[in-house]
Amino acid sequence: MMRPLPLAACLALAAALSVAVVTAQTPASPATAPAEAKPAEAAPTPATAAPAAPATPVGNPQAGRTLAYTCQGCHGVEGYKNAYPSFHVPRIGGQSAEYLAQALTEYKKGNRKHPTMQAQAQSFSDQDIADLSAYLSSVK
Repeated sequence: MMRPLPLAACLALAAALSVAVVTAQTPASPATAPAEAKPAEAAPTPATAAPAAPATPVGNPQAGRTLAYTCQGCHGVEGYKNAYPSFHVPRIGGQSAEYLAQALTEYKKGNRKHPTMQAQAQSFSDQDIADLSAYLSSVK
């Protein structure tokens, strides 16, 4: 499982990359000594260096509870096995919200293969996935 970088680390990385790009693209003049170069002034600020990645939506457990109604058909039945081709259906209640969101996103993108889960996940928006993950992670 990947852990997101803290915001400060992301901003520092963006600043370092933008300085490196500007430095690499600026031709060196023989008359200009390295001490005279002002890369801090030439470098764009982190806010303008690169567009920020879209923030992960905050999940609403109440909205997720409504959406999770269809999940109960397979994941809510003790010992249920489905017919694709006889996979054991995992318990999803109490899983971490990060894991659930990642799994649903991977089904939605087609990176995880399961016909029913891919169809379900493709019908969810990013907010729906966050809501479902928030609710399901709270279920014991």
